[in-house]
Amino acid sequence: MNLQRQVMAWDNGIVRKIDYLPPIEMKIGRTAIPYLDNSRSFKIYYGGSVRTVNIGFTNEFHVSDNLVGFLNARSLNVFDNGTVKNLTTLTNQYYFGDSLIIYQDGIRYDYRAYYNGTVYPVENFLAGQPLEAVKVSDNIAAFDNYANQFRIFYQGAVVQQEDYAVTSFDVGRNTVAYVDINREFKIFHKGKTIVAESFPPDSYVVGDNLVAYVSNDGYFKIFYEDSIRTIGFFRPQYQVGDFVVAFRDQGGYFRAFYKGDIITLESYYPDNYVVQYNSIAYLNRNNVLRMFSEGEVYDVTTLYNSGDQDPQGNWQLSYDVLRYKVGLAMFRIFYKGEEY
Repeated sequence: MNLQRQVMAWDNGIVRKIDYLPPIEMKIGRTAIPYLDNSRSFKIYYGGSVRTVNIGFTNEFHVSDNLVGFLNARSLNVFDNGTVKNLTTLTNQYYFGDSLIIYQDGIRYDYRAYYNGTVYPVENFLAGQPLEAVKVSDNIAAFDNYANQFRIFYQGAVVQQEDYAVTSFDVGRNTVAYVDINREFKIFHKGKTIVAESFPPDSYVVGDNLVAYVSNDGYFKIFYEDSIRTIGFFRPQYQVGDFVVAFRDQGGYFRAFYKGDIITLESYYPDNYVVQYNSIAYLNRNNVLRMFSEGEVYDVTTLYNSGDQDPQGNWQLSYDVLRYKVGLAMFRIFYKGEEY
C-alpha cells in the first residue's frame, strides 16, 4: 500500500493501482493476485487489470503459480488463464498445486483432478470417508487410495506406483520421493523410478526436479537430473525452496545448491533466511539485505538497523521478487539484478 493506503501491484516493472482501500485478505501468486476487498467482494488482479469475480460469496481462496482456487460456500471454482470454471457444487476436501487441483466431488462421490484445463478421474471408491494421505505439488499428486495402494497422478494419468501403502512421501515438480513397505527409499521422476537408498533416510524434502536428503548413515545427498550427488558426510540444517537448496555445510558455511552447482553465500549459517523458487534472501551480519537468485549473489541494500529482520514487515520474498521497505509506506522492488 502507498501513503494513501491504496493497494499497489508491481507487475514486470510497472506499478499499478489495483484498489483504493486496504483489502480484508490478499494472496500473491506468480501470475495473479486474488483478494477480498474492503466490502468482501472477491477480485483478481490478472494480466494488468482487476476483475470482480463475485460480490460477497467467496469464503476461502488459494493461489499458486498458474491457478486461483476459491470456495463459494462449498462450491469449488478455479480461475485459470482468465476464465472461471466451476469444478463441483459440493466439496469437503481439495488439494492445491501450481497447475493441479485434486478434489472430492460431493455430487458424484469420487475424486477428480483438474489439470491443464481438463478434469480427470482419480479415485472412484469413497467408502464413506475422505482420503487421508494426499499431497499435491506443481504438476503431480501422490496418495494412498482406499485399498491402501500408493498411486501417483502425473500428466493426466494415474500411475499404479505401489501395491501397498507407503511409510512416508513428499512431492515436487515431476518428482515423488517415498519410503515403501520394504523400507526402501525410492524416487519417482518424470515417469521413472529408482531405488535411492536401501534404508529410510533420516530426513528428506522434495523440491522441483530435486530431492535433498540425509541418508541413514549420515551422508547429505541431492538427487538432481536423474542422478544422486553426495555433498558430504554430515547432517546439515537445510531448506528446500522449489529449485534451490540452502544448507549449512560441515564447516558451518552457508551454501546453496542450484542447478547442479554449489555456491558459498557466507562463512557462517544465518539465523533467519527465506527460500523461494530460484532465490534466497536474508540479512547478513553487516546488516546488508542479500539475495541469491538464479545463480547470482546481490547485495541489495544497507538501509536497515540491526533489529529490522522481520521478513513479513520490512522485507518479503515472493517467488524471485524481493520487496523491501525504505520509509513510511515506501517500498522498493529488486528483481533479476535490477531495482525498481
